Amino acid sequence: MKCVYCNCTESKVTDSRPTEDNSAIRRRRECIQCGKRFTTYEKVEQPTVLVIKSNDRRESFDPDKIRTGIIKACEKRPVSVNAINEIVSSVEKWVYNSLHQEISSKEIGEKVVELLKGVDQVAYVRFASVYKDFQDISSFQEELNKLKKS
Repeated sequence: MKCVYCNCTESKVTDSRPTEDNSAIRRRRECIQCGKRFTTYEKVEQPTVLVIKSNDRRESFDPDKIRTGIIKACEKRPVSVNAINEIVSSVEKWVYNSLHQEISSKEIGEKVVELLKGVDQVAYVRFASVYKDFQDISSFQEELNKLKKS
């Protein structure tokens, strides 16, 4: 591990603890050469999962894309960062636990919609409107009617 300040490769770990969601180990390190401290995270390497887009293009699964979409849907809504991170974490675990090497963006979108529905209905409708690509008001109204029934 290189020091971010002087690029020395020698450091000692001064503190080590799991992150809040237990997905990584946070380590505080002190550089042997310059004495400055920095933080590193140790995380299990996940297998490569490809997402099949609606145009049949494939790209690597990226949880940050899900986070970005959820943040946009939750804009000006009373949804905490923790709630957003929990949804992203749940989707990420679901994708990797599926044990598939490829998964469709439609399946991922359905999972996000399912989880977001229980957190904030306005954010759910916002996300669904982009994800489901409503073409007219009637399809949008149909989704709102489904939400009212549930």
